[in-house]
Amino acid sequence: MSLFNQSEKAYLMLADGQIFEGRSFGAKGTVIGEVVFTTGLTGYQETLTDPSYYGQIVTQTFPLIGNYGVNNADNESAKSYVSGYIVREWCSMPSNFRCEGNINDFLIKHNIIGICNIDTRRLTRTIRETGVMNGIITTENVYENKEKFLEKIRAFSIKDAVKSVTIPEIRTYESEHKKFRVVLFDFGYKRNIRQELINRGCEVIVVPANTTAEQVRGLNPNGIMFSNGPGDPSENTEIIANIREIQTLGIPIFGICLGHQLMALANGGRTEKLKYGHRGANQPVIDLESGLTYVTSQNHGYAVIGDSIDSAVGKISHINANDKTCEGIRYTAVNARTVQFHPEAHSGPLDTAYLFDEFIETMERVGE
Repeated sequence: MSLFNQSEKAYLMLADGQIFEGRSFGAKGTVIGEVVFTTGLTGYQETLTDPSYYGQIVTQTFPLIGNYGVNNADNESAKSYVSGYIVREWCSMPSNFRCEGNINDFLIKHNIIGICNIDTRRLTRTIRETGVMNGIITTENVYENKEKFLEKIRAFSIKDAVKSVTIPEIRTYESEHKKFRVVLFDFGYKRNIRQELINRGCEVIVVPANTTAEQVRGLNPNGIMFSNGPGDPSENTEIIANIREIQTLGIPIFGICLGHQLMALANGGRTEKLKYGHRGANQPVIDLESGLTYVTSQNHGYAVIGDSIDSAVGKISHINANDKTCEGIRYTAVNARTVQFHPEAHSGPLDTAYLFDEFIETMERVGE
């Protein structure tokens, strides 16, 4: 008998009243969040520690999760930010030379409530057809408290996401072969963004999300990185106002994911919430400048509306091959470029890692 059949019952209930019965794994209790799905076959530990998932209950579409275990090296942040976790089946006996534990113990350690042994295919199809919706995972009897739970589910919304994940003070990370200094805005950044910069000879100064242009100028950087992060980008009015001033400093800017969206909003663009978002390691993106198509890692529920970008401000550089949404902007009015996908892709395809090299080249040209 498998371990998840020996565990106590757990329930997932969606805002439309659908109930999925399964088994508890990870921490026990009750949690409410926005139910989303990710199609990654690997990288579950990176997903669990990606701050962009703040406030969300994450469904893994791949049926077996945890087969290579977990380890300390692959965390993208110091803690887990997902609200809850949904899998078809978790592996109790992982096998890998880097394995330091199993995913169930990892969830317990980070106090993440999970549910397994449910039909994740049916759940994913529901989200694709009706769109992302709120839900609850609980080890209580959901049938006895259905109306109470539905009221809480429907009242839930993700608020103050960036404020909840950003660091409180500046932190500096040295590079063994320092050539540049980069200010990395922590909107909920993944550690591998920092590492990709360090690997290319950058001293990285990670700063809180609300850092001002005057404070950036005082750090005297060669480049500025706007990171990924969670929540509705339009909610961050103070940060957007700061970016309008920061971009006038003339320092090269590179934005990823939420950083891409915030930069667009600071330049008169608009964003929209996608029906079910792009989450996984196999999103095809077309580079409009070269005509090449790249496989990319993505995690976002919002997108920049391409037509909202004034051609005098910037031009669309990348689009999603599936739904033609904006995936990149090269700005002409300021020294900046941004992308919606993750070129650092840990774990995931490394097709677009060249964008970090282009950022380094931009800093070199400015420094000549």
